[in-house]
Amino acid sequence: MYQQTVYQQPTQPNGAYQSHQPPNSSSHTVVQGQDVVSGEQYRYALQNFRIAHEKVEQQRLQLEEQERQVAQLRARIAILEGGSGLQIQGPGGNSIDDFSIKNAASQLDKLINRWAADIIRTPPAPLRDICAGILADVASSIGLEIDDVEGTPMQIQAYLRHAMAETMSEGIINCLIATNSSEANVQLTRIHEHIFARDPTVACVWRRQTFSAAIDSCTPEMTANILHEHIPELMRVLNGALPISGGISILDSAYAFSRMLHGAGSSSGDAFYRAFVPELGSTLYPRQIELVKRCLKSERGELDRVGATIFPGLVKVTQGIQQPNGQIGDNIQTVVRRAQVICECALGGAVGLPPPGAFMNDGSMPMAPGSVPIAPM
Repeated sequence: MYQQTVYQQPTQPNGAYQSHQPPNSSSHTVVQGQDVVSGEQYRYALQNFRIAHEKVEQQRLQLEEQERQVAQLRARIAILEGGSGLQIQGPGGNSIDDFSIKNAASQLDKLINRWAADIIRTPPAPLRDICAGILADVASSIGLEIDDVEGTPMQIQAYLRHAMAETMSEGIINCLIATNSSEANVQLTRIHEHIFARDPTVACVWRRQTFSAAIDSCTPEMTANILHEHIPELMRVLNGALPISGGISILDSAYAFSRMLHGAGSSSGDAFYRAFVPELGSTLYPRQIELVKRCLKSERGELDRVGATIFPGLVKVTQGIQQPNGQIGDNIQTVVRRAQVICECALGGAVGLPPPGAFMNDGSMPMAPGSVPIAPM
């Protein structure tokens, strides 16, 4: 027996049937009107919008230029008043501090190392002649000659870096180079010495003003003069080729580094920076040098000496302490970056006996840890 199922349409509560209509039923259709403009009116409105946008952009650029000019005027006024004012900034536009100095020095050190490695890889003259030229320039004071060293490529590369460190230290950093005239730069350095001896704060302002108008880079003639003055024999062996690393002039980079040091205001307001290079064969002072390679003699407690200085150290020079009688003591220098040094045992071979008390290449006495008096510039 089959049960028949009967489908019933749903009903309203009052018993009426529900009516289902399709969504697109004519009873739900809405006719929407559209606003139509002519092409001429559209182009006219678009042109007016473009003109208004260009005027707004032009006004924005004018305001930015006015702000820059006002900032420059305020900076110049601050310089004249002795404030921080317009300062030469470090890499990335940061203010000058010990960290930015060490970062810039590290980049310059890489350029010098690459230049020395390129010479060893493709020497323009026999390596022994290059070594003899370097020793004649940087080791004449201790009587070190070519027969006293083995002359290995590693030694010669380190000696090349030592020669460039001395040139950069004495020829650029310790000499206020603001022009392409050697005589004028010497006079500026002497003027700074006299001003610093009288009033370090005035000397700081004078130094910043001088470097704010200094040359951007040294001419090739100026660069050649510096090199021939400090390393004449090496330049003769290298046929007068200027030191370039990766298409970048090393002395131009050194000048930019020097300008960053001298053109910036010190946090103390009365200090400036100088470079120092430990001589070949001098004693290792832990507070003043940083070994770039392991020293086995020092680990055994034995005395070791400087094999080569691959990058100069930096000291911050301040005025001496006033004595009870009213006189000012000798200048004080504090090591802010230790010289990068390779010791004798890591370099290999002897480098001769150091002169008594020798430390810096300018003949000054060794510095005690921390801060010590030094001779004038």
